[in-house]
Parts: sequence; C-alpha cells; structure tokens
Amino acid sequence: MKTKAIGSLFVLFAIVAGLVALTPAAFADHSEVTITPAPGSGVPGCELTEGCYIPKEATVDVGGKVIFSNTDIAAHTFTAGTAADGPSGVFDTSLVIAGSSYEWTATTVGDFPYYCMVHPWMEGLIVVQEAGAEEDHGDTMTDELTVTITDSEVLGGTQIELEFSQEHVNYEITATQNDETVYTETAHAMEHTVTHQIDVVGSDDSPIDIEVVSLGIGVPGEEDSWTGPTGTVATSKVVPEFGTIAMMILAVSIISIVAVTAKSKVIPRF
Repeated sequence: MKTKAIGSLFVLFAIVAGLVALTPAAFADHSEVTITPAPGSGVPGCELTEGCYIPKEATVDVGGKVIFSNTDIAAHTFTAGTAADGPSGVFDTSLVIAGSSYEWTATTVGDFPYYCMVHPWMEGLIVVQEAGAEEDHGDTMTDELTVTITDSEVLGGTQIELEFSQEHVNYEITATQNDETVYTETAHAMEHTVTHQIDVVGSDDSPIDIEVVSLGIGVPGEEDSWTGPTGTVATSKVVPEFGTIAMMILAVSIISIVAVTAKSKVIPRF
C-alpha cells in the first residue's frame, strides 16, 4: 500500500497560520517600506512578468515612510499617477540617479498608483492603510488543499482511494499506463474520501501513474463561485498485480475442474 501527501508546504503553512492566529493584527508592521526598480526595467519586458517595481504592490501605514531606492543602473522617477493620465501630484521624486533614494511619508488612506516618467511601462501601486489594520490574506481554509492517495488490489483491478483535506472538491483523476490513458473521470467529492476502481488492462502489470487535478472547491454547476487552488495537487505510481490475480483465478479454475473430474470420471475437453 502506498500513500502520498500533497502540498509540500502544508505543514509549514499550518505552523505559521497557528502563530499568526496568536499574534494581534496591531503588531503587523507597515511603518516603513522600500521600493526598488526591477533589474533591467529600463527596457520593456518587466511589465509582462513579475512587474517593474519590487514590490509591485506595497503596503504602508498612515504616517509610515516609503523609501524609493534606485538600485538599477539607469535613472528612474517614482511619480504618483499613471502613464495614461499623467502625474497626480501626490508625490514625485523627479529623476533619481542610480544609487540614490527618495523618501515620502504617507498621510492619507487610499490606493496610489505610480510610474516612471522616463520608462512609462514601469507601473506600481502603494496601498496606504490605517495603522494596525488587518490585511486580507484570503480564506486559509480554501487556499490550501492536500490529497492522500491510497491504492489496494481488488479482484479484477486496483482500487484508488482519495482523501481530501476539504469537502466539495471538484477534480479530475487520470490513470496512464505505458503512456496510454487507461482511466479518466471528472468528479465531485462531497465528503473527504472517495474511491475509484481501475479495471484490469489485459495482462499488463507495468506501473500505472495516477494524477489528481483540482478544478476548484464549491457546488457543481456553479463554477464562477468556486474557490481554492487549481491544477495538479497529487500524483502517485501504482504497481498492479494483475498477472498474479489472473494466475490465481486460473489456478482455482483448474482445481475445480480436477475436483469435478475425480468425482464424475469425465475427462473435460479444453
């Protein structure tokens, strides 16, 4: 019997979540944040990846300090506003040469987009909040999903048991053998545990690869409201014993035929 748990960071997540639950929101420190341009952001392309400013979205408390530090080799501006609408006047560093910095103190709650006037594809966002405000990290019950895969041999095939850490998981399970799909099903796990049976595929006892893909957590037919992670959440390799089962069935058949022959003295024809 083989078991694999998914979510390599789940245990760490649980520990951290427990510590956070014991820590008052007032201790969240957003009194200062430093923003730097992404390396090489002086040429287009950063806007298509992780963003042209690090962090792309920064959070600071009212009265907190924002430090614009130019760690790039090119000169940049950190100008409140957008490239489309122009400067908003909230702050403007003017041209900050490489190795220099500029400080701005946040005084008003709100979202403040900014950009570089020299390189207008560079855009970022500063979120100013009340001191001690609790950040929305999402519903931790739906941000993580673990799946345990257990297999066992049954007459005529292999039984796969899936144990989900949450209920109402919509998923797809696929089994492949020798690069061919031998079983696939899209299903909904109303409870934590469900089972699937993969029937015997000829006399082949080569390993079967199992993959479980999460489609979301929620009521079937209401995909727009589904939450939780999507994508592959579990894989496992099953080694079936189809050959052994087949031989056992054949052995029982032969024994039965021999027993009947001994009583009836009739020689069976094959």
